[in-house]
Amino acid sequence: MIFQRICLLLFAAALLAVPLSGAMAQVNIEGEPKVAFIYFNVKDDGGWVQAQDEARMKLEADTGIETAYTEGVEEVASKLRAVVERYIRRGYNIIAASGFGYNDALLEIANENPNIAFFNAPGTVSADNLEGYYARTYESQFLCGMVAGALTKTNKIGFVAAIPLSLTNWNVNAWHLGARMMNPDVQTHVIFTNAWYDPVKERATAQALVEQGVDFLGQHQDTPSTQIVAEESGIYSSGYHRDMSEYTSATQCSSVWTWDRYITPTVKNIASGPWKSSGVRFLGIKDGGTDMVCCGSAVPQDVVDRINAVREEIVNGSRHVFQGPITRQDGSQVIGAGERLDDGGVWGMTYLVEGVVGELP
Repeated sequence: MIFQRICLLLFAAALLAVPLSGAMAQVNIEGEPKVAFIYFNVKDDGGWVQAQDEARMKLEADTGIETAYTEGVEEVASKLRAVVERYIRRGYNIIAASGFGYNDALLEIANENPNIAFFNAPGTVSADNLEGYYARTYESQFLCGMVAGALTKTNKIGFVAAIPLSLTNWNVNAWHLGARMMNPDVQTHVIFTNAWYDPVKERATAQALVEQGVDFLGQHQDTPSTQIVAEESGIYSSGYHRDMSEYTSATQCSSVWTWDRYITPTVKNIASGPWKSSGVRFLGIKDGGTDMVCCGSAVPQDVVDRINAVREEIVNGSRHVFQGPITRQDGSQVIGAGERLDDGGVWGMTYLVEGVVGELP
């Protein structure tokens, strides 16, 4: 299947994504820093792009560095190239992109412009002047899953998932494993929409899960449609990308991006120069890529305390979300007791774990 092939490409990229500080040449941009952000969707999508744009505004507020942005740039090489080259002609010397589909074209453009700095999320390629980055969202999704496991009364929870790449699959699995930590009898029902951003399909999928009898909804989607369905259905939910409690009181936890913790220091480092790309960076809660916003008023204090304790274990390294034993849906073992899944195994996650009900498209 095409999605499995993409997952394998991501897996291969991740294996090559070791920080290459010894191999990367230093880059000095010319002139005062000017940062151009490039978005594949509208900046107020409520999810991925909006989180990037909020980080842009924080950068501007914290540093006074000039920024600009262009919305709706398709993940097509010719479309991206036209926008990037226009910014370069206008004197912008830092390009901040935010699309998986930009990777190959961005690498080509970066190689043609060695005095321009580039970074991209989710980035799977790198060069002397190009850094890729993404976050270990499974950490924050695990914590929100704990909320779901604690609040369910039916032991039946649901997850609205996007495109079945590894970076979506690990969120489904982590959310379920977090729920299982609190409630070993819970089952997670998942349906994939095969779209990152489709409010109509997200809403219909969430409603289908409610009709199946779930009493808590999680998501890996761009819009708050799942959260709104939860509120309409009188159940609780957890959000993704941003704090989605701004849309509904049903949201009891959100797995959020903390991109300002990456973007602001990276731009400062580029501006002060010389800058050296670190290859492809995979950022956890500790490093500034993701975190949780928790918890809503329905979550008991003892549950809040336990979630915060587990978060601290993740940060200090004493706990890994994917630590064994972990079993696939078909009963085969992923890793045994005492083992931890390495980054290659995380990026190569083309399966759902035991206890998850649903199929990969």
